[in-house]
Amino acid sequence: MRSIDTLAAPGGQWLNPPDDYALNAQALRLTTDAETDFWQQTYYGFRHHSGHAFGFFLSEDFTVQVKVAAAFSHLYDQAGIVVLEDETHWVKAGIEYNDAKPAIGSVVTRGTSDWSTGCFPGDPGNFWMRATLADDALRLQYSTDGATWPLLRLCPWPSGRRYFVGVMACTPQRAGLAVTFSHFYLGAPLNKPLHDLS
Repeated sequence: MRSIDTLAAPGGQWLNPPDDYALNAQALRLTTDAETDFWQQTYYGFRHHSGHAFGFFLSEDFTVQVKVAAAFSHLYDQAGIVVLEDETHWVKAGIEYNDAKPAIGSVVTRGTSDWSTGCFPGDPGNFWMRATLADDALRLQYSTDGATWPLLRLCPWPSGRRYFVGVMACTPQRAGLAVTFSHFYLGAPLNKPLHDLS
C-alpha cells in the first residue's frame, strides 16, 4: 500500500467536522464542538456517533501512527486514533479524562462498546498512538516519547474490509478542547513481534 506521511495528503475525509479546524502539511489543529462522542449502548444506554474524526479509507492491513497534543481537563475529554468500519464496528484509542485525571485507554465496539482504561505514565498533554492491523488482529500501542511503544491492547479484528483510519477527538460534556495531531503516518503494517517496543 502507499504510505501517507501527512494528514493533508489527498484522500483525507472528515467524519463530523468541527466548526473550527486548520489543516496543513505539518498538523491538523481542531477545537471540539459540544456533546461530541463515539459510544454504543454499554452501561449508559445511549448511542453516539457525533465525534470528530479525520482519516483515510483503505482495504488493506496497515499501521497508523500520530502524535497528539491537548490539555485534557473535563470529564470524557478525549483524543487519539480511530479505526472505523461502520457506526457499530469501530475502535478508538488515546487519552480520555476520567476519574479526575487523563488516562490511557481504548474502546472496542462490535455492536456494543467495551472500554478499558488505565494510568498514563507520561505527560498526557503530548503523547503518541499507534495501531497495526495484520492477520485479523488489531494491536494498539502508545508512547510517551515517540521511541518506546508499550502494548495497550490486542483484539481480534477482521482484515480485508474497508476501513476509515485516522484521528479522532470528542468532548461529550462540553465544547472547546483544542487538539493538535502531527507526525502522522499511515502505511503497510510494521510486522514487528508483539512485545517489540520499537
